[in-house]
Amino acid sequence: MQPKTAFLSGVATCIVACSGAYAVDLTKAYESPNASKIIKKDLLKPAKKYTMPKTCKLEDPAAIERGKYIFHNLNGEDAKETPPEGLSKFIETKDKSGKVTKTAKQYGNCVACHNIEGAKGGGNIGPDLTTYRANFVDTKVRNTNFVYQKIADARIDNPKTHMTINLTSGLFSPSEICDLTAYVMATK
Repeated sequence: MQPKTAFLSGVATCIVACSGAYAVDLTKAYESPNASKIIKKDLLKPAKKYTMPKTCKLEDPAAIERGKYIFHNLNGEDAKETPPEGLSKFIETKDKSGKVTKTAKQYGNCVACHNIEGAKGGGNIGPDLTTYRANFVDTKVRNTNFVYQKIADARIDNPKTHMTINLTSGLFSPSEICDLTAYVMATK
């Protein structure tokens, strides 16, 4: 046998012989989640049709102010403004032991995609909502319930929308959707 061949043969013998001595069962050393369950949990629920609650007060200045805050602000941990009365800066959750944890509430930041009267840095990905009421609602092309539905779950009339699914997903409450509707419908 040539020296090079003998060396390689020795290495191969050691790999085969030594691997049994050093083999470690790592299957219990890491978590092996069921990806199918994770994917199912992350899927959006089917599109849902909503009717604007009769409790929505679209002319209420406080509702309009809350809607403006939700619409314009990147909030949550980065909130620079204090939310208006009626909106919380935090969400409280309880773990199994009953311990309460406060986490920052992430509201809308609709202005990232939409422009509206008075917007600072209004986006152009979604429709421009400047004069939306005058162009669509006052002309009877659309109504306030359409606006509420669009904000709640836009997939009803556009299954391929990229808009955030706000109410069906639980990101917003019905009253927060009312506040946003009041703001979009308000004369700025």
